[in-house]
Amino acid sequence: MAELLKGKAVADAIKSELTKRVEALKAGGITPRLGMIRVGSRPDDLFYEKGAKNTCSSIGIDFQIFTYPENISQLDFEKTVTEIGNDRKINGILLFAPLPKNLDEKKIRSLIPVEKDVDCLNPNSAGRVFADDDTGFPPCTPAACMELLNFYNIPLLGKKVVVLGRSLVVGKPVSMLLLRNHATVTICHSRTENLPAVCREADILVASIGRARMINGEYVKPGQIVIDVGINEDPENPEQYCGDVDFASVEPIVAGITPVPGGVGSVTSAVLCKHTVMACEIQNGVSRK
Repeated sequence: MAELLKGKAVADAIKSELTKRVEALKAGGITPRLGMIRVGSRPDDLFYEKGAKNTCSSIGIDFQIFTYPENISQLDFEKTVTEIGNDRKINGILLFAPLPKNLDEKKIRSLIPVEKDVDCLNPNSAGRVFADDDTGFPPCTPAACMELLNFYNIPLLGKKVVVLGRSLVVGKPVSMLLLRNHATVTICHSRTENLPAVCREADILVASIGRARMINGEYVKPGQIVIDVGINEDPENPEQYCGDVDFASVEPIVAGITPVPGGVGSVTSAVLCKHTVMACEIQNGVSRK
């Protein structure tokens, strides 16, 4: 039976450390603040917003929600995002995406100041991650994967890691973070030849392809660690979610696996807050001892 790599313990450890850092900032008259920008009211946006608000409150971070109707004009939205970016009281900015199709999302993303871009939405932020420049914040989900691997003392140095998925949101940035930790990384996708065989070669398999239960026992081997990043509507129960991994067939084979829900996703809000606190410290010239 595989070890369950649950996210709650990871998130709790991050929040415990952040609480101390926030208390130190507040003792100096500084309160970190996260600004969340939402257009419309998509259920997944509202779900993530609720989790982020709860995590912020538990740590002592202030937050401000900026909501706008789906029919907001490009010009008006550009103006408001710029104003939020210029607000010195706001240290981190989270923009819920994707935006409605009437908005130029690429242009809007570019308006978020890199020093406040805590979820790597601005292309310039992504450039820093790919250039191995730690002044840019990586996306929260790939960073959550790294926090989880570190918490459970899973070695990366020299290990073979297969990342299944090549998106700019997870696949590519998590590969960069793994390389930064000296793993040997292979990026695969749905068109990779002999995909199950390639996945079986890995010491660690990161599944982020966005297909419900695609990864079954054929893709894994004994001793592997499987990080399931997928969040999909369960085809057998539309009211529930499942990962990219068929947990029932994979769990008896591998050494460790993240559950869905309760795995990587439960760490993401804590990472969002961590990036916000880091941004606040940098913006206020606070050095960490």
